[in-house]
Amino acid sequence: MAGVRPGQDVPVVLSVLGRPPTGRRPGVLAACDGSDGSLWALDRAMTEAELFGLPLYVLAVVNPAPAGYPPGMAELVQESVETLVESMADGLRRAVDTVLRQRGRPFTGEMSLHVVLGNVVEVLLEASTRQHTLVLGTRGNGGFARLLLGSVSSAAVHHAACPVLVVPAPAEA
Repeated sequence: MAGVRPGQDVPVVLSVLGRPPTGRRPGVLAACDGSDGSLWALDRAMTEAELFGLPLYVLAVVNPAPAGYPPGMAELVQESVETLVESMADGLRRAVDTVLRQRGRPFTGEMSLHVVLGNVVEVLLEASTRQHTLVLGTRGNGGFARLLLGSVSSAAVHHAACPVLVVPAPAEA
């Protein structure tokens, strides 16, 4: 989708296979979880995609069962998983709209939104094999907070198959 403006509905591609969609040309992959850090990163990812003339893939990852389900429980929680995925898709749309409203000009590139079920680090690393750049926010300030909140960024920096841009909080934040 080219030339996305605030309030414009951007379709969300839902993948329940634990893998981002394949078969698309390499682009800028922005990980977005709705946090302030991911919104700053999304804004920067839009700039990077425009600068290099690449598509922007905005990816949200939902891990509905971090520890897995006990045998026989998967069917019982399916409805909850569907609700969680739809909620994440709505949140992703709102995050994109928020960033578009805060930008000084509309995003003029091609953009698609993707919600994928799976482990966040595993999905991002797998998706990075086909991308020009992976853009992430950071939320740790060092010490214990960094250990808890910066694990995704740290894993991406060390293991991604493409260059990784970690966007810090703006100076005024």
